[in-house]
Amino acid sequence: MFSRILTSALFAGAAAGLIAALLQLVFVQPVLLHAELYESGELVHFGAEAVSAHPELPGMFSELTRDALSVIFTMLTYTGYALLMIALMSVAEGQGHTIDGRTGVLWGLAGFIAFHLAPGFTLAPEVPGVAAADVYARQVWWFATVGAALVALWLIAFGGNLISYVIAAVLLMAPHLIGAPEPDVFTGPVPTEIGALFAARAFGIGLVAWVLVGTFAGYFWQSEGKRVEATA
Repeated sequence: MFSRILTSALFAGAAAGLIAALLQLVFVQPVLLHAELYESGELVHFGAEAVSAHPELPGMFSELTRDALSVIFTMLTYTGYALLMIALMSVAEGQGHTIDGRTGVLWGLAGFIAFHLAPGFTLAPEVPGVAAADVYARQVWWFATVGAALVALWLIAFGGNLISYVIAAVLLMAPHLIGAPEPDVFTGPVPTEIGALFAARAFGIGLVAWVLVGTFAGYFWQSEGKRVEATA
């Protein structure tokens, strides 16, 4: 069983992570590099002449070491996500639920909601140079929100009764009613348009990546199960 989980997670996480990393290099990294120009003071937003929204940025693949490390880190991250997802899939399958590539899409959507949408609803993705609250406080809130969302989604999917749905609704709402840590003042040199574009693209790529993780995880989990049965 452990070998099946590990093998499925490695294939699913590596494949989805590679695609996500390439999408980030194409769509997210240029936005981050643009924001860094304002953070460093090379570009000035307020109190200066208007500047182009399409500045001269370093070539996308000019810093090969940085890009390669980013790809490897993303693949490792999504492999970890896939490992968690497939472990939960094994539990669900043991309860009689079907796990395959098609149902994996739903698992992927649940992962996106738990790890991206739920915390990002109040604590949005941030570009460099913007005001932010204490890192430790934000991390605590983020992990608590993700944990609450995971439990809530499990109750919605497998609870099967009104009490489970009510508890799930409370868990989903509670972190946002409490509120995420906020900075004392809102300030920063980066234009809001860049921040909005970064957040939108981060959510978009996160959605694609998680759907791929779920699809691949379900597919490889089913394939590994068939292979084990065939060799038994």
